[in-house]
Amino acid sequence: MIGLILMETKRLRFRLWADSDAEALYKYASDPDVGPRAGWPPHQSIQESQKVIRDYFSNGHTWALELKKTGEAIGCMGYYAYGESNIPIGLNDAELGYWIAKPYWNKGLCTEALKAMVNYCFNTKGFQTLWCDFFVDNPASGKVMKKCGFKDTGEVNYCSHLYKGDERPVKIMRLLPKIAKK
Repeated sequence: MIGLILMETKRLRFRLWADSDAEALYKYASDPDVGPRAGWPPHQSIQESQKVIRDYFSNGHTWALELKKTGEAIGCMGYYAYGESNIPIGLNDAELGYWIAKPYWNKGLCTEALKAMVNYCFNTKGFQTLWCDFFVDNPASGKVMKKCGFKDTGEVNYCSHLYKGDERPVKIMRLLPKIAKK
């Protein structure tokens, strides 16, 4: 285990990224099937992964997804507040983003993690609306969002700052907090 644990699920820990995660990040982020689905090119070296940790993941809202069984970082999840998002969101809203290493696809880990993140964002951070988007050529990510209650807005966007974002549209999903019935 590395660093401060921010949240836990049955199989995962959400924690801060550490420089010592660079090798694991490279192992998974160099896979050409992983990064492009999330909007970034495959990593070319451990040094590049180290730079990503330092320049992009070292903040208070981007966390390593650590597999409890091994203590290894196998993915990433975070939120982007107003002004940081890929899509137009409200002042009190957040966009959620995530990826998980290919060996862990189709095991329910993203759904497990996203449910925990939704709970955190509504109940701890107090965001009013949560947003996600996924490249239309990555429908598996959209399925995870739907399992977690996100609804298709019918809106499509292009995110030019993402890898091949000018060529690949994203579908925009939205989740409102559940209001208790009286």
